[in-house]
Amino acid sequence: QVQLVESGGGLVQAGGSLRLSCVASGRTFRRNALGWFRQTPGKEREFVAGISWSGGSTYYADSVKGRFTISRDNAKNTVYLQMNSLKPEDTAVYYCAARERPIVASSWNDFDYWGQGTQVTVSS
Repeated sequence: QVQLVESGGGLVQAGGSLRLSCVASGRTFRRNALGWFRQTPGKEREFVAGISWSGGSTYYADSVKGRFTISRDNAKNTVYLQMNSLKPEDTAVYYCAARERPIVASSWNDFDYWGQGTQVTVSS
């Protein structure tokens, strides 16, 4: 059974940092693009960042460019999201996702596997 498990969420003050991790089990995603999305109540799931299978290409939502960094360790079947200079508007449940193709996408319906999510709360 394929599982994606996120960790690293929590409560942080504005301007602080958090590092999210997502470990995959049940299969390898070495040839798959991975991504991070976030969602707040009443809103659609929003693309945050994506990374190609090799890590050679990364994409970010404009709202997080320059503050967030996505990376991956294929040996560990893990994707990371380093979040710096956090703002209250970054508060959301963050989900990692994997797609069956190697090229990154930014639409939630282009991804095939999802984690359960981890809560990130940024206080002002």
